Amino acid sequence: MRDFAGHDPFDALNSRLFQATPLVQSRNARFVWTQLVKRSPIDVRGAIRVPAERNAKGVALVALAQLANYRRVKTEEAQQQAREMLAALLSMKIEGYSGAAWGYNFDWQSRNFFASREMPTIVATAFAARALVEGGHDLQHFHDLQDAARSVCEFIRKDLPRTVDSKSEVCFSYAPNSNTRVFNASLLGAEVLASVGNLTGESELLGLAERATRYVVNNQRADGSWCYGADPKQSWIDNFHTAYILFSLQRIINSTSFGADFQTALERGYEFWKSNFFLADGWPKYYDDGPYPADAHAAASAIVTFLECRRLDNDALTMAQKVASWTIQHLRDRRGFFYYQRRRFYTIRKPYMRWTEAWMLYALSRLIEDQCQSQQT
Repeated sequence: MRDFAGHDPFDALNSRLFQATPLVQSRNARFVWTQLVKRSPIDVRGAIRVPAERNAKGVALVALAQLANYRRVKTEEAQQQAREMLAALLSMKIEGYSGAAWGYNFDWQSRNFFASREMPTIVATAFAARALVEGGHDLQHFHDLQDAARSVCEFIRKDLPRTVDSKSEVCFSYAPNSNTRVFNASLLGAEVLASVGNLTGESELLGLAERATRYVVNNQRADGSWCYGADPKQSWIDNFHTAYILFSLQRIINSTSFGADFQTALERGYEFWKSNFFLADGWPKYYDDGPYPADAHAAASAIVTFLECRRLDNDALTMAQKVASWTIQHLRDRRGFFYYQRRRFYTIRKPYMRWTEAWMLYALSRLIEDQCQSQQT
């Protein structure tokens, strides 16, 4: 019984071997070590003593999967499973901030900043908030979930630096100790503010969500795409970060009166994404200009984004099914778990709890839910 604990592509700094060396103090050493372990075709985590642990975003994804299952079957057992996972998620909050916040279970050295395991990030926090909002809606007598989701808004408002802040636009940074302009991350914050503001009717939250959404939309490229971030070193375009933007933008449009102003941007972004990131057999390309690596995270986020954007496209459910079929055929082990990545000359067969297993559980649960709804109608 693993109890939803596992390894992660970016958990190399949890290595007890690395932590015992002076290299742990070096930014460059931390970055290189993380990349070496992440890219290795052979899993070395046992040898370098990286423990398997729970990850807050992984737990949030499992909770979202269980909520999808509960909406489909409506049994007491399914409801209890969702409640227990949401309770586990609440127990993983990082204390010491203005509101509820979550981070990763490892120190993380990116190209631009260092986030310790005690440092919350907007991405992990936003996925937790998404689970809390859905749980508060789907489960009876569980108002503390919506209260916790409202608390997340205080973290976003008060603890995240604003790298852009004007009357018309705002950009939230990735973490309290950074000054990044990452489009999908800031829009995830806007999704939280819009979803909670829709529930509470607070104009301040909705106004902040509108400004954050406008910043991302205003940075959409002429072809409908978005780069990862505003810095020249962040100019790549990939599948799952684009999917994050589309998913959040669709939810913002669904939950607000101002969302209609961004419908055209959503349609342009969706068309670019659908046209450039998938091969005819359902292979989810990682980058817009090349198929490798085939990544289970990209596949899963594509499935849920197609389902979320079904109003845009009559073929969206078929596309979700096609991506799911391809992924099951090419990235699923006969023992039941999903591989990390299929590269050009080899496959990394390591299962990662947050990156692959929790994401695919969420995606397939949503797909089964939507298929059942389609059959009923």
